[in-house]
Amino acid sequence: MYMAIKQVIVVRTDLDMGKGKIAAQVGHACVLGAEHVRKSNPEWFSVWWTGQEKIVLKVANLKELEQVKQDAIEFDVPWSEVTDAGHTQIASGTTTCISMVLHLKKKSIRLLAI
Repeated sequence: MYMAIKQVIVVRTDLDMGKGKIAAQVGHACVLGAEHVRKSNPEWFSVWWTGQEKIVLKVANLKELEQVKQDAIEFDVPWSEVTDAGHTQIASGTTTCISMVLHLKKKSIRLLAI
């Protein structure tokens, strides 16, 4: 079944995170993003929750991630940012990824083309 609402996680690749670390950061982004949308846009959350479809994309560095975040703000897309606690591979406070929830039948789909 096609769902018009997708959670999109965008991960930095310049941090040399191991596969497990990336998986953990994406997991954090999924939870933070879902909770944000549950509170801010319950209608989208209800539709998304039935299938919980996700797209994971990568960016080369913090500058590109910040641009994606600015685009999300410009398009009024709900977003959440993940910063690491610094217990393992990377420094505390490092932004690793963001989560967005896009409604593909609305203007937010244009964000994927940016």
